[in-house]
Amino acid sequence: MQVDRELDTRGLNCPLPILKAKKSLNDMASGQLLKVVSTDPGSLRDFQAFARQTGNELVEQQTIGSDFIHVLKRR
Repeated sequence: MQVDRELDTRGLNCPLPILKAKKSLNDMASGQLLKVVSTDPGSLRDFQAFARQTGNELVEQQTIGSDFIHVLKRR
């Protein structure tokens, strides 16, 4: 998967990963992919809710070690 931008939010807790992702998505073109890496376990449900509320597509979520990876597609 070719992501257009990657955002490292390791060490930040809710709501900072969502706020930083929202700011990044606002600077991106429609259809571009944003990868967010977080260490907050709550980010799994937070990004699901964020995608539903904003209309951005949550393309993928995965857990690798202590990292939670979210890939969002800009609406």
